[in-house]
Amino acid sequence: MVTVTVYSRQGCHLCEIAEKTLEDLRKELVFTLETLYIDGNAELEKLYGTEVPVIHINGEHHDFYKVDPVRFRTCLEKYRQHQ
Repeated sequence: MVTVTVYSRQGCHLCEIAEKTLEDLRKELVFTLETLYIDGNAELEKLYGTEVPVIHINGEHHDFYKVDPVRFRTCLEKYRQHQ
């Protein structure tokens, strides 16, 4: 099963939109969705502080700021083909 991770911040409007978009896509494309909040984690804040939401597919960077559903579908399909 593919895992999609969203690095997020509490109260981040863009993060909420990305999470909602991914949740809607998850029903159709079947993947595990996890949200990791970077607030208070110095290492994650240093990596992603100004770019949240940051989206990873099975630990590999996919995108940041927003989720383009068409691009996400394409990347997810390519990832599955190479597993």
